[in-house]
Amino acid sequence: MNVPQELKYTKDHEWVRIEGDIATVGVTDFAQGELGDIVYVEVETVGETLEKEEVFGTVEAVKTVSDLFSPLSGEIIEFNESLEDTPEKVNSDPYGDGWMVKIRISDKDQVADLLSASDYKDIIGG
Repeated sequence: MNVPQELKYTKDHEWVRIEGDIATVGVTDFAQGELGDIVYVEVETVGETLEKEEVFGTVEAVKTVSDLFSPLSGEIIEFNESLEDTPEKVNSDPYGDGWMVKIRISDKDQVADLLSASDYKDIIGG
C-alpha cells in the first residue's frame, strides 16, 4: 500500500498536497484499489467555493459510484481534464497523473485537521 509521507490525508481516503495556498487533491492508492477499475471522473464544481467536506465531484468505477469530498474549504480552481479521456490514471498513478482537483484554500487552519501518513495507515490497517 503506497502512502507517501509528504502528503496529508482524509478519513474519506483522499490525499492532499499543500503548496502555498493551493491544495492538490486526489484519491489514495487504497481507495482506488477498493473502487476497482475507474471508468469516469466527474467534477462540475470548478469556479465554485466549497466548504470542507462538501461534495466536489464523483468517481465511477465498474461496480460503484462514490462522492468526492473537499478536504478543505476553498475555491475549486482546476480539474485534471486529462481524466475525462483517461480516468484509469486514477488507478495507475493516484498520487501523480491521477490527481483530481486543485483548491485555493480559504482557511489554512483546516490543514491541521488533516491526517498524517501514519494516522492514515492506522485507519486503513497499513
